[in-house]
Amino acid sequence: MVSQKVVIKNPTGLHLRPAGILCKEAMEFNSLITFTFRGNTANAKSVLSVLGACIKCGDEIEVFCEGSDEEEALSTMIRVIEDGLGE
Repeated sequence: MVSQKVVIKNPTGLHLRPAGILCKEAMEFNSLITFTFRGNTANAKSVLSVLGACIKCGDEIEVFCEGSDEEEALSTMIRVIEDGLGE
């Protein structure tokens, strides 16, 4: 298992559009991809789970990847988040 913390830069946080982009990227990997925020864990492959985390701009999450392609999955997820998730 690998993990890394990242700060959400989107001005409007993880609303529907960026949550969908995050999930689409996560589903490209075989690894289990989750993140934690304020003690709660969300499945990065589920839009409802991501939206339910109520993540705003400036919030710090920790992304966890576990599986056969965990290193590539983590680097991709961090890159996509840091690039602003399409915004």
